[in-house]
Amino acid sequence: MAKITVQGFGDYEIENGKKLVIGLEDNGVDILHRCGGKAKCTTCRVEVVSGDLGEMNEFERNIIETKGLGEGIRLSCQVRVEQDAEIRPAMTVSKDGLDPGPRPAE
Repeated sequence: MAKITVQGFGDYEIENGKKLVIGLEDNGVDILHRCGGKAKCTTCRVEVVSGDLGEMNEFERNIIETKGLGEGIRLSCQVRVEQDAEIRPAMTVSKDGLDPGPRPAE
C-alpha cells in the first residue's frame, strides 16, 4: 500500500499496482476522467507535488507533450500506484461542474 496525499481532500492508502484514478475515485475524490482512462482528454491530470509516480508510458508521454502540459503533470488514468506521493488534482466534478465520464477499466 502506498500513501497518496491529495491536496484539498486528504491522505489515502492505495493498493500497489492500482490505477491512481481508480484509487482516488474509490476514496471519494471526485476526479474527472472524461475519456474513460484512454489517455486522450487529460481531465484526470494531477500535479505531482512530491514523491514519484513512476515512469510514463508512451500514451501518457505523447498526450502530455502534444498538449504542452509541462513538467510535474501526470495522467492519473495511466499511473499505477507503487510509492507514496502528494498530488494536486487539476479538475474535479465539484470544481469544474462536469460529468466525471465513464469509469476507467482496472
